[in-house]
Amino acid sequence: MNLKLIGGAAAMALASMTAFAGEGAVAEEYKWLTFAVFGAIIAVTMYITWWAAKRVHSTTEFYAAGRSVTGIQNGWAIAGDYLSAASFLGIAGLISLYGYDGFMYSVGWLVAYITVLLVIAEPCRNIGKYTLGDVLAFRNDPKKAKTIAAVSTITVSIFYLTAQMVGGGILVKTLIGIDYEVSVIAVGILMLAYVVFGGMVATTWVQIVKAALLVTASILLVVFTWAPYGFSLPAFLTAVVGDADVQKQVAKLLGDAATNMTPEELGQRFLEPGLFLKSPIDQISLGMALVFGTAGMPHILMRFFTVPTAQEARKSVIWAMAIIGGFYVLTLFLGMGAAMNVGAANITAVDKGGNMAGPLLAQYLGGGADSMLGNFFLAFVAAVAFATIVAVVAGLVLASASAMAHDLYVGVVKGDHATPQEQVTAARIASVIVGIIAIVIGIMAKGQNVAHLVAMAFAVAASSNLPAVFLTLYWRRCNTNGVVWGMLVGATTAIALVMVSPNMTYPQAVIKDAKAVLEGTPAKDAVEAKASEGFICELFTVCQKAEPAKPAIAAKPGAMEKLAKLNEKMASLTDPAELEKAKSDAAKLEKDIKKAEGDLKKFEGQTTSMVGLEKPFFLLKNPGLISIPLGFLVVVLLSLFTRDRRSEEMWDELYVRQNTGIHAEGVVAH
Repeated sequence: MNLKLIGGAAAMALASMTAFAGEGAVAEEYKWLTFAVFGAIIAVTMYITWWAAKRVHSTTEFYAAGRSVTGIQNGWAIAGDYLSAASFLGIAGLISLYGYDGFMYSVGWLVAYITVLLVIAEPCRNIGKYTLGDVLAFRNDPKKAKTIAAVSTITVSIFYLTAQMVGGGILVKTLIGIDYEVSVIAVGILMLAYVVFGGMVATTWVQIVKAALLVTASILLVVFTWAPYGFSLPAFLTAVVGDADVQKQVAKLLGDAATNMTPEELGQRFLEPGLFLKSPIDQISLGMALVFGTAGMPHILMRFFTVPTAQEARKSVIWAMAIIGGFYVLTLFLGMGAAMNVGAANITAVDKGGNMAGPLLAQYLGGGADSMLGNFFLAFVAAVAFATIVAVVAGLVLASASAMAHDLYVGVVKGDHATPQEQVTAARIASVIVGIIAIVIGIMAKGQNVAHLVAMAFAVAASSNLPAVFLTLYWRRCNTNGVVWGMLVGATTAIALVMVSPNMTYPQAVIKDAKAVLEGTPAKDAVEAKASEGFICELFTVCQKAEPAKPAIAAKPGAMEKLAKLNEKMASLTDPAELEKAKSDAAKLEKDIKKAEGDLKKFEGQTTSMVGLEKPFFLLKNPGLISIPLGFLVVVLLSLFTRDRRSEEMWDELYVRQNTGIHAEGVVAH
């Protein structure tokens, strides 16, 4: 029965993708190749799910793969769980467009695992059973701790899950032309099959396979990209600095500041900070969220309950750091290789955010858009990206379902008096509920800016989960009141600040940008003044201080005027190469015009964001600088000014168990 259901899920997903294929980055004559590669990878993961389904009978097997995963296996699974589409596609895209600043995301996420290794992995493995709630409930009030932990886990997972679902829908639509809604449903069907039938066993092995494919694809692309330079880093970076496309992109980003710079200076600027992350304070806040947020991500914490010993937990983190670190080094070559070989203009023509840099580089290295090998490379990278999204979504759904079923239903409602069969049934029902919610929200979020959801996920994890876990594990005075209120205040502050940050959509700014695209910008005598007075002005728009007037800025024509001139020019062109380039430029201008007209129509009559602001109140894109210290502070203050007898009495047992692992297999809710 399981085999039929699992096979049906795979068939439904692939059939829906095939039936609704339209225009995309892959040429029509090579669509069959793309679906063949997709089908092969889906078939492998479905076989893993069928194999795992026969081995999942108990609660421990469903939630923790029977604690039978080795350190090396878990290291690969953590890498597969952690390296999302944002890592594979987003970072390479940012590097291709902004150079050095894009690589800072790689550094932040890699350093995060030092925090996980030093303070989280081993103690969590020794104390917890399946979830974040188990760790917090060991010495705190079980029902209160599990309730607040479940709410936080579901909140973080839904934020991150929605961003992944939306990203997956857009990615697949852009690559092979499948309708957005169908793409989201296909991701949802496959993810539910992994979790509902195979539990943590299937999820673990799917993540291992996905990580291996991701690393393999990246190594192949880097070898082909780097080989022409003799695998010499200085030679490669010299080529980057001297590349005309790179210099042109830097000049575009710098605007009038690039007027007096030489081509070599423009190329060198690509290897320096400040093209994307312009505010040092914003960089610090982002870094805090990346480093501390990872240690509080519930789907990452769950992975440490799958290994048999604390030693294997430590080993798994070391392996994960090596795999993730190696991959992030590869993104440097992927991004800069795409910047040189594909060009920022061609990358943004397909996707404005640069997410197609990696796939387009693969197509180029294989021989281009008109070659069989080029489209095979593109298909392989697209399929790996798809597997990446589904594997990460499966981990997030399992984390949410565990919180819903194990923490809320079994721990709070049933008072930890549920049979193993009831627990597995509850987990599977919860997985279906979370999966359906993810699909519905993913479809509803079509066309929305979901960047703030990723910011929220990491900010809430860093501001709510990490302070509670860290202080529960390492501070004797920490108690239930501090944990509950610290998590509430940390999460609420993080969410509130993101809702009033630049991550949100502000209609007036969108309309202004759309009009600038269509009509151009008039000449100006000076740049508008900006907030620059003190630390508070860096964070909140509460004061304005004008800067001295800067040199005049020349008027810039709009896309419609450019298109009209380009059409006139094309009428007189005879050289095939020049004509092809002009047609490509015209197509890009038409796309820009269409988007601008769509934005004007979409936001017509709107003046404020969804929370009623005309412009951002909090100027940092990530609230970590404020919300993380506040989360820690509230836990400390409430713990100091209130007493909890249970938290004090359980400290000695917790201290011994987290450091020795004695009776770790017998962990139960107290």
